[in-house]
This record gives sequence, structure tokens and C-alpha cells, in this order.
Amino acid sequence: MRGFRSTLILLAVLAGLLAYIYFVESKKTPGGEPPKEKVFAGVTADKIGELSVKTAGQPATLLRKADGAWQVVEPVQAGADDAAVAEMTSSLATVEIQRVVEEKPGDLKQYGLAEPRIEVGFKAAGDKNSRRLFIGDKTATGGDLYAKLPGQSRVFLVSAYNDATFNRSTFDLRDKAVLKFDRNKVDAVEVATAERAVALSKAGEEWKLTRPVEARADYGTVEGLVGRLQTAQMKALVTSEAKDLKEYGLDKPEATVTLSSGSARAVLLVGKKSAEGTLYAKDASRPMIFTLETALLDELKKPADDYRRKDVFEARPYNAGRIEISRGKDTLVFEKVKGTGKDATEKWRQAAPVAREVESDKMDEFLTKLTNLRVQSWAAPSAKTGTDSPVMTVVVSFDDGKKQERVVFGQVGADTYAGRAGESGAAKLDAAEHEAAIKALDALK
Repeated sequence: MRGFRSTLILLAVLAGLLAYIYFVESKKTPGGEPPKEKVFAGVTADKIGELSVKTAGQPATLLRKADGAWQVVEPVQAGADDAAVAEMTSSLATVEIQRVVEEKPGDLKQYGLAEPRIEVGFKAAGDKNSRRLFIGDKTATGGDLYAKLPGQSRVFLVSAYNDATFNRSTFDLRDKAVLKFDRNKVDAVEVATAERAVALSKAGEEWKLTRPVEARADYGTVEGLVGRLQTAQMKALVTSEAKDLKEYGLDKPEATVTLSSGSARAVLLVGKKSAEGTLYAKDASRPMIFTLETALLDELKKPADDYRRKDVFEARPYNAGRIEISRGKDTLVFEKVKGTGKDATEKWRQAAPVAREVESDKMDEFLTKLTNLRVQSWAAPSAKTGTDSPVMTVVVSFDDGKKQERVVFGQVGADTYAGRAGESGAAKLDAAEHEAAIKALDALK
């Protein structure tokens, strides 16, 4: 009986010990350390609706969220930088006390907290008063920051990366987009510089060059420019309201860009260089003057030819359905037809001047070499290119016959040129690539 009672006692002690171990261990982080205390327990980033930041030597900045969008309301009214605000609200919800330095410090000056470098405030849902965090100096190792809460005496440490998150000026927190427009609705772009004027228009998904010449435009190049303008950021705010544009070289801009979306316009003026090497600029719809990187002006000064499509043909071997080739008095016609029999595939046949089968490998090689022809440069309108009396004319039907293109080839000495119907100017080709396409054509005979 005694043995049974002793066993029960031992089991009770073991159960208590296990319960104690579970309770203690459950309060620890996976690494074995007790969980760190959050500075603002219970706060979530999505519930924060007001922010304030005061940094040394800078005016206080106040931001509020309305209808899901953040706005700077003091000392200026402007849209907010969403990424910067999201970083701040997330950090406020997660910032942790790394270690308590002193519960009742005699002198806050030694921590840089007598006059804090940074004061961050916020209101979350249900808050009547703003909650604030004071941040002082970095520790000697630079790994942490001294901090405290108003109304509490203790000084604690927070991670040093919070310095970059919270130490922000009004300019850092405002939206720095150079222009505001809906990229998906842009249907025309005009770039005017002292050297040239370039105009492009969009119909459906296709961009076209309309000035200084009529030509196809390279989709990726034009969309790249539009995207560059959409993401361009101010480097610095020079003045909130310009009184004299001449001071900044904006009375006669180095470049003027106009983005059109139907009747709506977004216009950027780019002026002269600042003392820092950036460029003065202005959104025509706003009074402020700001600066931006010089690389944007370099892009705006690109010649019109840089926007042109470099492929001689739009058709590709896989979507071509018919091709007609005229060389001197001879005309060859090839057509893609459906094969016969079970699991038959499409194949190419010669339709004229006589109907006959053609070798698929040789036809594929010819089409690949022909449609891979690329433009090296464009000839001046007055240049002799031989396209007025072509040595070869190629008409290709593609996309199930929905599209057709006509290209003429001219020869002047050792140079070969190509001209497309409806486009200004002839393109100079790589003579070797053109010769390779001709040899592939001759191999079909």
C-alpha cells in the first residue's frame, strides 16, 4: 500500500514538473529566449489612420488616411508615398524593445532623449489621443537606438534599422511622382527638344510614329518610355511655387513631353542643370519646381529612328499563309495548305508559276531568313535606295489572311534597301543577311 502511495506521489510531482516546464517553455521564443515586448502592443498596421513625424531640423509632418488613401496634410497638402507610409505603419505595429537600459534615468541627455532626434506619433482605430515614440542617439556599437515613451521614465533599445524607417522629412513622405497619369489609357506621346520633335500614336495595341515620318513604332521602346515617365521620381523639391521660370531654364525647356489620354494631357517640362548636376523640371499642371536625374533627358533626346520597329517583316514563319515574290519577270507564289489523310498537318506548296510540292525544310529555312531581316539604319528621304525600281517585291499574307504586308527591295552598288508600303524612308539591310535569304529562295526552285 505504501509503495502504491509513493508511486502516486511521484507521479503527481512529475505531472507538476511537466506542467511547469510547459508553462515556462511556451513563453519562450524558438531560440530559447523569452519573447520581446512590443512597444505598442495590440496595434496592427491596417488600423493606423494618422501619422506624425518630427525630426531634428525639419518641420513636423502630419499624414492622414481617407478613403483608403494616405495624404500629407501638414505642412503641405500632397499625396503620400505609399511605400514609405506602409513601412512606417508596419514598423510601428511590430517594433520591439530589445533591452531596457535604465528604469529611472537621472539624465536623458546622455541618451539623446532630452531633445529627441525623432518623434513619431500615430492614431489607430479607437484612439482619441496620439501615441508617440521618442528616439534618441545610436548606441556605441551602432546596432540599436535609445528610445522611450512619453509619460514613462524608462529608457530602452530598439533596432537601429528603425532610424531609416522613421527619420523622414516631409519630402521623404510625400508622393514624388513627376507626372500623374493612367499608363493604360495613354494613346499619344509627343517629345519636343531643340533638335527635333517626335510624335507617336496608339491604335489598339499598336504604336505608330507620326512625326517626323510615318512608320511603325517599336512597341517595347515606346512602352518603355511611357513606363519611365510614370515611375520618374523627384530628386528634390526646389520651390513650391515658381515665380520666374527663366531662372530654371523652363521658359525655353530643353525638352517638353506631352502624354495624351483622349482629351486629357500630362505635360512635363525639363529645364537646365542645377548646381548639383540634376535637372530642373516642372509638371505643367502644378506650380512647384523640382529636380530629376539627367538620364531622363538623355532618353528624351533619342532620335526618331530609335522608336522605329527594326523588323523588316511583321509576319513570322509560323503565322505566314501565303507569300508572293516578284523578281524581274518571274513571280513565285507559295501557299500553306492542309495535308490529307489521318493526323495530316499543314504544309507549303508552290502555287505559281506551276503547282508543285516544295521541301518543308527548305521552305522553313527561307521563311526564317526572310522574316529575320533586320534594319541596320534608315536612309535619308533624298538618298538613292533603288526601291523606286525594285529588284524584288515580296507580299506576305499572315494571321489566317487577316493581315498583309508588301516589302520592296532595292539595290545601289553593294548596298541593299527595303521599303514598306505606307512607311516613309527606306531601310538599309545587312547585305550578307539579305544574300542568305536570296540563296534560300533559290534553293526552293
